[in-house]
Amino acid sequence: MASSNGSGSSTPLSSSVTLSTPPSPRLKQALESPRETFYNNPHVQASAVVEHISSQKSNSSFVYVFDVAEQVGFGTLTKAWAKLGESATVVDLQTRAGAGLGLIGRLSQGTSVDAGKKAVLTAYTTPAGLAQMTPSFAHLPPASPESRLVIQVPTVVSAGESLALSPSLTSLATAWSLLPEGLVVLLSSTAQQAVDFADLAYQLKNSHVIHLFDHYTSGREYGHAIAPTQEIATSSTVTEAVSAAGYQFFDYAGDVNAHTVVVLLNGPLALIAQAAVRSNPTGGLGVVTVNVLRPWDEEALRRVIPSSVKTVNVFDDVPNTLTQGSLYGDVFSALWTPTGPLAIHARRITPSHIHQFLNTANAFIQYISGIVPSFSVESVDVRVKAAKRLLLLSNPQSPLASLSRVVESLFTTKSIRARLLTDHDVFSKEGGITVSRLLLAPKHDIHNHLPLSLEVPLEHSVDGSADFLGILDQNLLKSHHVFDLARSNSVALVVTTWTAEELVANLPPVVAAESVKKNITIFALNAKGIATKLAGAPGPIHDALQNVIAYLGFLRLYLGSAADEPLVQKLARGVFQETFEGIPISKISCHTWAALEEVAVASPAEVAPAATLKNIETNAIVIETLDGETLVNGAKLGSWHDAAKHLLFPSIYAPNETTPSDEEYPQHPSLRPEVPDRTYLVTTTVNRRLTPLEYNRNVFHLEFNTSGTGLKYAIGEALGVHGWNDEQEVLDFCAWYGVDPNHLITIPVPGSDKLHTRTVLQALQQQVDLFGKPPKSFYTDLAAYATAPIDKYALLFIGSPEGSSTFKKLSEKDTVAFADVLRQYPSARPGIEKLCELVGDIKPRHYSIASSQAVVGDRVDLLVVTVDWVTPSGSPRYGQCTRYLAGLKIGQKVTVSIKPSVMKLPPNPKQPLIMAGLGTGAAPFRAFLQHLAWLADNGQEVGPVYYYFGSRHQSQEYLYGEEIEAWILDGIITRAGLAFSRDGSKKVYIQHKMLEDSEVLAKMLHDDEGAFYLCGPTWPVPDVYEALVNALVKYKGIDATVAGDYLENLKEEERYVLEVY
Repeated sequence: MASSNGSGSSTPLSSSVTLSTPPSPRLKQALESPRETFYNNPHVQASAVVEHISSQKSNSSFVYVFDVAEQVGFGTLTKAWAKLGESATVVDLQTRAGAGLGLIGRLSQGTSVDAGKKAVLTAYTTPAGLAQMTPSFAHLPPASPESRLVIQVPTVVSAGESLALSPSLTSLATAWSLLPEGLVVLLSSTAQQAVDFADLAYQLKNSHVIHLFDHYTSGREYGHAIAPTQEIATSSTVTEAVSAAGYQFFDYAGDVNAHTVVVLLNGPLALIAQAAVRSNPTGGLGVVTVNVLRPWDEEALRRVIPSSVKTVNVFDDVPNTLTQGSLYGDVFSALWTPTGPLAIHARRITPSHIHQFLNTANAFIQYISGIVPSFSVESVDVRVKAAKRLLLLSNPQSPLASLSRVVESLFTTKSIRARLLTDHDVFSKEGGITVSRLLLAPKHDIHNHLPLSLEVPLEHSVDGSADFLGILDQNLLKSHHVFDLARSNSVALVVTTWTAEELVANLPPVVAAESVKKNITIFALNAKGIATKLAGAPGPIHDALQNVIAYLGFLRLYLGSAADEPLVQKLARGVFQETFEGIPISKISCHTWAALEEVAVASPAEVAPAATLKNIETNAIVIETLDGETLVNGAKLGSWHDAAKHLLFPSIYAPNETTPSDEEYPQHPSLRPEVPDRTYLVTTTVNRRLTPLEYNRNVFHLEFNTSGTGLKYAIGEALGVHGWNDEQEVLDFCAWYGVDPNHLITIPVPGSDKLHTRTVLQALQQQVDLFGKPPKSFYTDLAAYATAPIDKYALLFIGSPEGSSTFKKLSEKDTVAFADVLRQYPSARPGIEKLCELVGDIKPRHYSIASSQAVVGDRVDLLVVTVDWVTPSGSPRYGQCTRYLAGLKIGQKVTVSIKPSVMKLPPNPKQPLIMAGLGTGAAPFRAFLQHLAWLADNGQEVGPVYYYFGSRHQSQEYLYGEEIEAWILDGIITRAGLAFSRDGSKKVYIQHKMLEDSEVLAKMLHDDEGAFYLCGPTWPVPDVYEALVNALVKYKGIDATVAGDYLENLKEEERYVLEVY
């Protein structure tokens, strides 16, 4: 075990540099407004500067923030600035197929209300979101200085089974070829490039631009002092503008006499490749980095490649090794000639490759050396030489989670550049792990751009990379392989409430053995205990004081033999002044100095495998909003551990695990996960009103395209429609309830222990039955949340047996909804997630299918009537699902399921059929008649069909009348008994028409094994039943009781079928 004297290197780089007074570490997770100093400020992330540029009113008329961008921490600042009125107008959008069409419409003449008001639109999305937008780019109108589209794309996604963060562009592998001519694609990798290209995107006045920038590491790092961008002449071509900004379409690095080159898109891998060839400049290898993918300049590519080159390897981001990337096609078309000497090879880089290359030392270099054997791995060391690497491990709820920002500030000096990247692991530990990586290197090292994931990897190896390991959550010692991340002879500070003896006792043998093997010096510091002594009870001051104490402990250990108490106090005063919250820094320092305790760890006698210990892997991004909320991948900190698991990246993470299926069209796991039924996503193709506009009943016909879904249905089955609530009503409720409709909430999936995450708007519009009828138990449950006694007792009364009459009035006469109850008792306001649980889910509404699949193919038809009424108080009410269906637009997707029905055709098509339908009750009989006509067209004999239909007026409500008349002429319908009750002086209903045919109906049912079907409202059932009983009595000589029993027996045989509502 190393002694405390040698507990660390004397300085990060050199004493004279490190021990200078550091700048104030009063850092902000988010900038307060666009007027903040953005440039030459190492405490501002490049992504924040990109947002600042993009959101300026001088650059953008509107900024469209897609949900996937905000989930990776890009767009939150823009939205906050917009609320302050200091940026362009912000519009929130959800990512879905065809997501770009709205933007295209906004730019196109005549396609929107704002058409003609020319605008520069900016959109924020991710590579996955961009892939869904690209098909719509075919409709982009020509760009102009007044009307064009700029898309800023932070390149970070989740990859692999662990959903680790990755800069992979594989989702775009098939999208590049869909980009139209005239669209510019820029790619950047460093923080400075990201800002320069973001600005360049707005200076290309005559082009639509897509800018993809690294958000995996450099875009989110602190420590880059970004220089201001340059103004470019507005008349410049793309080539001239790129050159004026100080860049080229292609960068070349490496051996000027190279025999082999690799070509790859600008990004983190390109930075590693460039560093590799700089380390071995005569190794025969060159690297071509693509900065401008579109327009593709073949001549510029040929110019940068040395004439000595014989082999070209093109690295393409692809989802699998069977997919051919488009970059290879671009390079091949530019360089290949029939008689040329060049060999051009495709190297397909999958997401697993990228993860390995960016997180394992020398893995990418070894891959390159496998392609170019002359390029020796031994001669290459790409990492920054004179650098120190720090790794701090905490949890997001800890008061010490921001300690890394304070440390980064200390080491940001005129001579040192401190790069800081903070990521999170939300899977391996409940509550998550905060991982802060710090790289301290000379500021003069102009090539210090290597991804921090490689400079300070979380690679669990024999010799880790961290020179200093800070463990700010003591429980990590028991759950994770933390010492695997530290190099040999390094120092570890454990901030803990344990004594040194308790710490040793809590170390698993394998962890203890690792610390001994690596000769790691471990110190324990009880920051919480010291804070309690100095500040008393827990609170904000107590938490802040823990940071000061941990900071002082870090200084003491990091400075090693150069540290003494006066020096540490001097450095601390430069940060916190003479006192901190009234407590002298000297006093805090004395307590900290005395409390630092070296932990003597002995090598365990026996080391058993620690199967339960886990590795740390980053898979989430955390940002802090201007109003102080902490969001992880778009979810509030209060629920982010669950939210991150279910909405890390919607494009590839489904709420339910996908299980193997032999179905040609298996159930999509993210399609309504809360619904137990097998669901399908169908497309609206027809929504046609059948009744006149002036008629007071809206009966309409719907057709849905089912192709590609695998949806199959039988004659007479019902279609379950999973309808949505009205969006404006939901937004009005959110405004009244005081909840942001765009905030994420995590909701249990009914009937399982799974969770899924949605925005409040998605949950209340698509899932929660907010405008449905509450049961009596809801009043009792809601009473528990009432803060006003009058509300509490009223709710308890309605939910009690004594309140039955009041509940009945509210439910049946006033037809109150859940939302009405909440408004009536405003002090009862549970949290939005709890409210969703209390209300429950929208139940699918089932509608008899009005088509035969044998006839219509990949289609399903419905016949629907809008349900609406007025309450006694004069408030309009609408049927939730019929309102949703009536408002469907052509092309709109609808989630549906299939429900079996008793409405089945008999097995023998020759059996007589009697069908009686009222209003929309005609739906299943249209399917019956379609099918019978199809059988007849195919040469099969069908039996007699008596069709009875009833409605109010023939001229207004003879549903499918033209089809009925055609089937009568074709002989499919033997007789039609049409009853239009309001057309004559005397009301005529279907039972009257049936009485006219009593003898035939009796014979059909009694002698010919006929089947009778009734569909529609319940009110005519007694009259229809009586008509059939009387027919049997009169013409079959049986009494009424026997006739009634006979009809009951027909029910058992499925020959007397009622589907009424």
